[in-house]
Amino acid sequence: MRADVGAATLLLLGVVASGMMLVLVVADVGGYIAGGIQAATAADAAALAAAPVTFLSYGTTNTPRREAARFAEANGAFLVSCRCAVDRSWRSRTVEVVVERPLNLILFGPRMVRAVGRAEFVPTMLH
Repeated sequence: MRADVGAATLLLLGVVASGMMLVLVVADVGGYIAGGIQAATAADAAALAAAPVTFLSYGTTNTPRREAARFAEANGAFLVSCRCAVDRSWRSRTVEVVVERPLNLILFGPRMVRAVGRAEFVPTMLH
């Protein structure tokens, strides 16, 4: 029996293990990218929900911050900060929210991805 008979088996095992590791890394990268997109969606929704509430309540009893948190949570994220002060003037204003969304990655475990959303509200555009 030749000494290099088992070498092909070891090489094949190495190739299979490397291939599986590559698949797992690609899955984690894809999961992180998807999580980032979902966090950005949650941030945009939260900012859009809070912006008009800085001027009028528009049927909600919530503050702009609470409205932002409600929409962030509805999209699987948590509100980290909200620059959304109530302003009853007719000046335009920009609301900025920061949200985080939890991820469970295969190789890298639990992670948080952060996103920022902004929305401008111009009360003089109300007709």
